[in-house]
Amino acid sequence: MRSRLLLLAAAAAALAAHPAAAQHHHDDDHDYGYDYDTAPRSYLGGELTAASPQGEFSDYVDSGWGGGLHYLLRVDRDGWLGLRVDASVLNYGHERQRVLLSPTVGGRISVDLTTDNNIAFFGVGPQLGLPTGAIRPYVNGFVGVSYIFTESSVGGSSGGESFASTTNYDDASFAYGGGGGVYIPLSRRRNPVSLDAGVTYRHNGSAEYLRHGDIVDNPDGSITLHPVFSETNLLTFHVGVSVGLR
Repeated sequence: MRSRLLLLAAAAAALAAHPAAAQHHHDDDHDYGYDYDTAPRSYLGGELTAASPQGEFSDYVDSGWGGGLHYLLRVDRDGWLGLRVDASVLNYGHERQRVLLSPTVGGRISVDLTTDNNIAFFGVGPQLGLPTGAIRPYVNGFVGVSYIFTESSVGGSSGGESFASTTNYDDASFAYGGGGGVYIPLSRRRNPVSLDAGVTYRHNGSAEYLRHGDIVDNPDGSITLHPVFSETNLLTFHVGVSVGLR
């Protein structure tokens, strides 16, 4: 009798566990699944970026850092294809020195003179990626414009806002390239959030630009520029977040 009761109890437990497991499996499918009617129409992302100069550019520049934004518009019904727009700014050189505000006021007022060497980028192209799963790989390509410029600014104190600035040198070139990465879902609510990590090769072409130390201040107050002409290609690594938009 006791053995029969144990068998009945085990059978009841198994029957109770079956729908619970089925419900858990359904929840997992819902969490990682893709539904055209409920999935976000587009995504907005932001990332931090580290850049490694490639080829000839590496002879003149060591590294770069910066950040960017991207917007991804879903194109097909199944969520595999999207149109991606990227915009970013990278800094590859920085210098700061304390100088007198003006010879007229003598040494009573000094300011921070800061010079930054930057590359701005804007590009558009397709992105193909896996729309479901705990890890969602993607690849993309783009065409766009690369703008390399050196800017000097004057501020009242270290870290303070500048009150005057000028672009010392700039150049622009046609850019293209491609990359890949992964989205890892972090939140699956109305506006899902995913971790975004990847790598991109940017063929920025040749341009004329300034580096750290290429601006020389002359005793008479004028400056002398020593620009370099070379390819400006980059390999970039990024990590950031992407948020679904309704």
